[in-house]
Amino acid sequence: MPTVATPAQEHQEQWDEITADPTLRDLPYKVETNAQGQIVLSPHTNHHSDLQGAVQELLRTYAPDGHAPPEYALATPRGVKAPDVVWMSPGRRKEMRETGDPSTLAPEICVEVMSESNTEEEMQEKRSLYREIGAEEVWVVGPEGDIRFFGDEERQASALVPDFPTEV
Repeated sequence: MPTVATPAQEHQEQWDEITADPTLRDLPYKVETNAQGQIVLSPHTNHHSDLQGAVQELLRTYAPDGHAPPEYALATPRGVKAPDVVWMSPGRRKEMRETGDPSTLAPEICVEVMSESNTEEEMQEKRSLYREIGAEEVWVVGPEGDIRFFGDEERQASALVPDFPTEV
């Protein structure tokens, strides 16, 4: 009996086509797709990039045993999303690679930096999607650098990186 592709696998296949398109390779935007497979472009401000970079630097300091790349593509049931920063342990990184590119397994931590164009509803959906594909925590960085930490519920601090500051 033939196997049926899951929505996340269908989004992986479409992502392969997008990343192979030479006209899309050098766009100065964050690229994601929505549930219908449409490309969504998000331009960044310098302030957004500064917050993103600050989170990466702090993760390297407070969680040095992991890998903290920016804009890591994840295939979710509702499109390919690229959290602004992720953190993954070496073991999780290996597991993620085994699921394909983009990964259908999330890293332990996914971080989104709020932009003026983001809504709270969008962040709730992304938190839910990242958790659905295996993220243990989702952090949301506000425009002023305050950080909200989420597991099953919102928490005061990260359970995975307890000494991480609550603002950047």
